[in-house]
Amino acid sequence: MWLKGTLLRNGPGCFSVGDSSYNHWFDGMSLIHSFTFSKGEVVYRSKFLKSETHKRNMAANRIVVSEFGTMIYPDPCKNIFSRAFTHLRNAIPDFTDNNLINVIRYGDQYYAASEVNYINQIDPATLDTLGRTNYRDHIALNLATAHPHYDDEGNTYNMGTAILGWTTPRYVIFKVPAQTTGRSQLQKVCSIPCRSSLAPGYFHSFGMTGRYLVFVEQPFKLHIPQLASAYFRGANWGSCLKFHPDDQTVFHLIDRHTGKEVETRFYGDAMVVFHHINAYEEGGVVVVDLISYSDSNLYQMFYLDNLRQETPDYVKTNQGFSPPTCKRFLLPLSVDKDVATGTNLLTDSRAEARLQKDGSVFCTPEVLFQGLELPAINYKFNGKKYRYFYGSRMEWSPHPNKLAKVDLETGTHLEWEEANCFPSEPVFVASPDAVAEDDGKNQWRSPSPQETGRSPADPLSLQGWCCPAWSRRTRPSPPSCWSWTPTPGRRSAGRRSTPASTSTSTASSSPPAHSAARRHRGRCYTG
Repeated sequence: MWLKGTLLRNGPGCFSVGDSSYNHWFDGMSLIHSFTFSKGEVVYRSKFLKSETHKRNMAANRIVVSEFGTMIYPDPCKNIFSRAFTHLRNAIPDFTDNNLINVIRYGDQYYAASEVNYINQIDPATLDTLGRTNYRDHIALNLATAHPHYDDEGNTYNMGTAILGWTTPRYVIFKVPAQTTGRSQLQKVCSIPCRSSLAPGYFHSFGMTGRYLVFVEQPFKLHIPQLASAYFRGANWGSCLKFHPDDQTVFHLIDRHTGKEVETRFYGDAMVVFHHINAYEEGGVVVVDLISYSDSNLYQMFYLDNLRQETPDYVKTNQGFSPPTCKRFLLPLSVDKDVATGTNLLTDSRAEARLQKDGSVFCTPEVLFQGLELPAINYKFNGKKYRYFYGSRMEWSPHPNKLAKVDLETGTHLEWEEANCFPSEPVFVASPDAVAEDDGKNQWRSPSPQETGRSPADPLSLQGWCCPAWSRRTRPSPPSCWSWTPTPGRRSAGRRSTPASTSTSTASSSPPAHSAARRHRGRCYTG
């Protein structure tokens, strides 16, 4: 088997310390996983990220650092001076460094990352934690995404939000050159003023084409006054995120070479976006493919009390939540301001871009697919026209038991499933001599409740690895259904297993070159 290299993954792996427990899935302490492929075998290992948060929690034998859904207060057994000092520290919150979302690359170094100003460098071979870095030592920002983009030269682009300082909140886009050692040569590309001075938009990811960076400023906002007072109000940080359904979404296009934003303003209906699928330029239009929701209730599903319900109760409790919908927006780069107001500037498309009276453009998307999240593509096609994307099928069950491959050219999709197999999101790795876009393998981990003896709605240990073939069931899209269950791993000694089979599909597309490093949500592939 040609697959050779190491897949790095990240996610929550510990939900209680001593007698204290976390409330939310996004609170659990980071556990780094590696899967090393060679000669048809896989060796697994994992280690907890030794962040300052981890060290403090372990030293106290209780959770002492607040997380997204769990606000921590002083031990009542402490003296009054210790309690007063803890309250004072929380007047201006210093975020956790429990980086549990992704493993990212800057230059030749790898970091565990989340959405705060701290990242922790790790050794990709041993998984040891090498040290913590504060973005604020290099650029003025307080929050940053854990989903950067990499161009063909190996440069890394990322963005964050500056919410504390002498100016109003701003979104900051920066670049780390490929040849740099770590973040020492971090370069600011541009900054964009937030629409609201007290409530910047939340963002989990962004898009990138050959020329442009695509930032979606959504009306899902982080309210700074509530954030500053959350500790004293007895609220968690997650409660400071609010969706404004009567507001609009703004699409920003920034030239990543000059840092200048396109003058035309693009708007859309209110939506909540976590993941971009891809973006590219074609025929004077920027194509933006993403996954959106009609509300922000998704976060509520991940409270652990909710996840631990029995399956019928979980389904009943959460069936009213918005399903994820894959959408395509088309943003015309050349806008003729002399055409009549309300004119659709697009032709031969199910998406619309209508000119408004003030010269802005209101965009209505084409629906590509419904009921899929955690998208992946052949990253060689990132920022370029592409045909396929992959992801977890979100049907109404507390665990995803299917993967899907969507063909944008034919409008059909393939599904894979296997009894007692609950796959995480796929990671596409192109074969070394690939000609077609989809010539490669999809990797994912899969715990089995038969092996764990636990309910699939509970936090699960990693018990298996699977690389099955795609089923050949072609169905028209879009279908409508959804579900969600994350599946983290438990620390263990090196585990060796052999993939069950390989994943291949046939199609024609432009020939991609082999990429030495591929990264997506929660993982980084090197080889």
